[in-house]
Amino acid sequence: MGFKIPDTPEELLNHGRRRFSEFIKWIPQIFALTVLSGFMLSSFYSVGPDEVGVIRRFGQYHRTTAPGLHWKFPFNIERLDIVKVTTVFLEEFGFRTVKAGVSTQYSSKSFLDESLMLTGDLNVLDVTWVVQFKIKDPVKLLFNIRDPRQTVRDISEAVMRQEIGDSSVNEALATRRIELNLDVQDRIQTILDKYESGIQIENVKLQDVNPPDEVKPSFNEVNEAKQEQEKVVNQSWEAYNKVIPKARGEAEKTIREAEGYALRQINQAQGDAANFLARWNEYKKAKEVTRQRLYLETLEEVLPTANHIYIMDADMKSFLPLLNLKEGTGNE
Repeated sequence: MGFKIPDTPEELLNHGRRRFSEFIKWIPQIFALTVLSGFMLSSFYSVGPDEVGVIRRFGQYHRTTAPGLHWKFPFNIERLDIVKVTTVFLEEFGFRTVKAGVSTQYSSKSFLDESLMLTGDLNVLDVTWVVQFKIKDPVKLLFNIRDPRQTVRDISEAVMRQEIGDSSVNEALATRRIELNLDVQDRIQTILDKYESGIQIENVKLQDVNPPDEVKPSFNEVNEAKQEQEKVVNQSWEAYNKVIPKARGEAEKTIREAEGYALRQINQAQGDAANFLARWNEYKKAKEVTRQRLYLETLEEVLPTANHIYIMDADMKSFLPLLNLKEGTGNE
């Protein structure tokens, strides 16, 4: 049945009154449906697998809910805050990643206000680093920290500047890089714990530490000169280590030979003295026998080395040589 256009103004007015009366009858149902929808939309909520839900009742912390579907009082009697507790957040300093992947793209914008730092030996370095953190206590995070990411950035930059300022340029470039990472991480965590921030620092890592572009050529020349200096010093030490130990070894050898010679001479002298004393004691006991024995022993030592042998008589006026006493020698 279609709508019939009233023929007179009176019929049109009566038709409008009937329509309004019908609409008035539906107002309670519409209101009830609106209230029920608002109740449903503001009461039930879902928490993801990497999240927790923090419920505040009239602004005060009431409870923490695990992942899943939950219910709360509607109409802002209880308010929900979703916090990601397993996600590791990353803050970059001195650079920005535009697109991560196999071919990572970085922003061409300069961030020298973050990265330029003064070292302890009054050199300027361009330092870039990253800080990774996650939420360990969502309640402390929501009630004690207004802007968690900016808080982490401010503390990280302040601590890094202090650490670089306490280090020399060589320490920051090479010798203390790993130590700097650990020191900065510990100091950031200490400050965040003091603030009761509920944030856990997972890692701090220096990316690049370089001199500014304007002074890189001069800086490289200085490094090359230092490397050449170290090379010459190492070569000198190598030559020193070859010559000095050898000379020390030869000196030690000479000393030991001299000591051995002295010991042999002392032992020989002591042996000769003991032998002399023994013979002297025997000589005192039997002088004639000992004298004869010494005479014979001396002849035993001397005769084998003599080329010519002569036998002498005390009463003779000349001597007669004895020929061919040693067979096969041909000596006369």
